[in-house]
Amino acid sequence: MVRLLAATLLVVSVVAGCSTGSDAVLDTALSMRRTSPDTAKVNPNYRYLRVAVQGQVALLVLGYIEPHPQGPIEVWYSAEREVLKLQNGRLVGALGLTTEWRGVVLPVLPDWGDLVASSEPLHWTRTRDVMPGYRYGVEDRLTLKRIAPVDNSRLIGIDPASLTWFEETDTPSPGEEALPTVRYALDLRAIAEPVVYGEACLTKDLCFAWQRWPVAQTTAGAR
Repeated sequence: MVRLLAATLLVVSVVAGCSTGSDAVLDTALSMRRTSPDTAKVNPNYRYLRVAVQGQVALLVLGYIEPHPQGPIEVWYSAEREVLKLQNGRLVGALGLTTEWRGVVLPVLPDWGDLVASSEPLHWTRTRDVMPGYRYGVEDRLTLKRIAPVDNSRLIGIDPASLTWFEETDTPSPGEEALPTVRYALDLRAIAEPVVYGEACLTKDLCFAWQRWPVAQTTAGAR
């Protein structure tokens, strides 16, 4: 897969890591490269993310899950072993890209259910190391608030009005540029993984949207 977020051209890619071994997954990746990701026949033994950026789309596969006191971290791979890490729907790592987030530290945050029930914005701070440039301990002062359903996201196959939406804005560290506003969409029926769609920005120019895939599994709460 050409540089997942650095290039405008994304191709459908998956990599090994779950159940049947690397050869089977890479064979699947090669066949899926010739098919639109939105119509590709996915292997039900794997879990996927649909990642969209600048009009192009890719599928990533779940490699493994890292245990963590604040919630499991999902480690998603492309065929070139570019990595995205998600925890409770939030980006907590990006490796193998032209911009990398390493050593991401989040505070203990309320559960999404508590955030849905609250009418107050949540103010919190994320710390991350950024490569290239060896920028360590970059702090983002973030504000998360609930918003009305939106009609200009890259969500597909699900009625936005059926989901619960949040918006997150960034106040950067001195000398850093603010990251663009991002959003999260929750399916409150999906107890284990309520965030079914999210947006993330590694830089002000490098943003993407992800969605649990396929939609039939997402909306049914399937794992």
